[in-house]
Amino acid sequence: MDIYEKLKELEIKLPTPPPLAGIYKPVMQVGNLLYVSGQGPTENGIPLVTGKVGKERNITEGQHAARLCTLNALSNLERYLGDLNKIKSVVKLLVFVASAEGFGQQPEVANGASQLLVDIFGQEQGVGVRSAIGTNELPGDITVEIEFIFELL
Repeated sequence: MDIYEKLKELEIKLPTPPPLAGIYKPVMQVGNLLYVSGQGPTENGIPLVTGKVGKERNITEGQHAARLCTLNALSNLERYLGDLNKIKSVVKLLVFVASAEGFGQQPEVANGASQLLVDIFGQEQGVGVRSAIGTNELPGDITVEIEFIFELL
């Protein structure tokens, strides 16, 4: 299925790619792999979801933050590739969750990103390997930051 048809069916509009927040490339291609720099739950560089899960934020809000990170990643990929249909599959997600002391449900938060990728790319192409890590702080007090690796056709 065409990715853009799927996005339309899911009523998803990709955001404008976020502005750079430092000296790095948003996307780097090595062979047939695309590495996407850490994405936050931002819009035009402004954090939309801040605070720690297990304190200021609950799991559902953390999942929403992870979903926003994923949409920003797809936006950067579209800018780089010109066409998201060139993506073959999700390879890996590295999910960082700003976590309150004692919070240990980072994989549930990461499911917000993983579920969106399954919804868009399907079970076979949308599920890759994944790590979900709790951290005490993220830039700008964002709740989630995710790095991605995708495979090209």
